[in-house]
Amino acid sequence: MTGQRRFRRSYRDDPDLFERLFDLIDIAFPYLRPMATRGPGLGPSWEAQSTPFVRFHGDLAITHVGLLEIPFVLMGRQVMVGGIHAVCTRPEYRRRGYFRQVMTEVLDDCEQRYETLLLYTAQPELYEPFGFRELGEHLFMTLWPAAGGREGFRQLNLNEPSDLRLAERLLAAREPVSNTVGVVHEAGLFGFNEGKRPLHYAEDLEVIVCLELDGSRLKLFDVVGAPVCSLADMIERIPRPIDRVEFYFSPDRFGVAARAVPHLVDGDSHLMVRGPFAAEGQPFMIPRSARC
Repeated sequence: MTGQRRFRRSYRDDPDLFERLFDLIDIAFPYLRPMATRGPGLGPSWEAQSTPFVRFHGDLAITHVGLLEIPFVLMGRQVMVGGIHAVCTRPEYRRRGYFRQVMTEVLDDCEQRYETLLLYTAQPELYEPFGFRELGEHLFMTLWPAAGGREGFRQLNLNEPSDLRLAERLLAAREPVSNTVGVVHEAGLFGFNEGKRPLHYAEDLEVIVCLELDGSRLKLFDVVGAPVCSLADMIERIPRPIDRVEFYFSPDRFGVAARAVPHLVDGDSHLMVRGPFAAEGQPFMIPRSARC
């Protein structure tokens, strides 16, 4: 840290910080509060995961930059990456240099802790002056003509203690879904991103699969298990014909020939990276469950 901290805060030391901060975050990201206040569930709470850097004007939060730790696997090597998230400034306080002040302190704070930082944004030009660069992501498509299989998945209910413990156990022991870009030992972001979506569990395979079905098209977003199962095993447990599979992560562990197609998540979510990123220069996608 090159200077005195001015903006780093602690939810633990300031019990009112969450509400004061979300009065600001609600303006830019109104969908975040219901996810952040979901109550006991999969993974630690927002307050336990995120370190807030906040500029106040009196008691009013005017700029926020959040920081997470994400245990990535990049080209087979485990790396702790800093994730920047929920960046916002009140409209009436923009263009006064407050965002730059807070962001500069975040980068100073991270300098000795993380080789790599990443974030997602619809405005990549805001982060280029801070040394971030855009990396394009790809989804991966393959044909898979298959007749309907049997019903081999059940949907987990994380409100049931037994299902919650099951999900926690599999996440703690999981292998990365991809050795190109994957994550391990991470339940917080998974719970935040996937906890309100259907989680499909195959008892005989001991895996949780994050998937969507669109007619005969199978969309795969994550596979949680130790080890991960094969694509054929998954499709055999889906009781409808599948003729195309889309991987929303790098499918290097699934032994299939897949065509990489450039893809911008949510239509405008650009991946920005600062520092080394071992998968740079080849097609990849960060799993949806690990996005910050």
